[in-house]
Amino acid sequence: QLQASGGGTVQAGGSLRLSCVVSGSAPDKYGIAWFRQAGEKEREWVGCISSGDGETKYASSVKGRFTISRDDAKNSVFLQMNALNPKDTATYYCAADSCLAAALFYDSWGKGTLVTVSS
Repeated sequence: QLQASGGGTVQAGGSLRLSCVVSGSAPDKYGIAWFRQAGEKEREWVGCISSGDGETKYASSVKGRFTISRDDAKNSVFLQMNALNPKDTATYYCAADSCLAAALFYDSWGKGTLVTVSS
């Protein structure tokens, strides 16, 4: 099971760090991705960290601003978000077990956490 947390409201230019706790196993056994969904729009892949070596990949819309990391001792994956802008407003989800950029490849999803960026 996955559980995302850390959402909130932040002003444009600010930062937030989201956490995803992976229950029952160290997250290095799974590819963990972050997705986001704004209203009724399609769920968008944000980035991922692969199992094992922890290679990270990012969508072009967040590359250079967002960083995904992992702490196996805490069974957690993090999404550090910097230089936030109103277009980043969405509900953010973590998902397993892949590092591919489409929701259909993931069979385990955490409950989302809402991020609101005010201008």
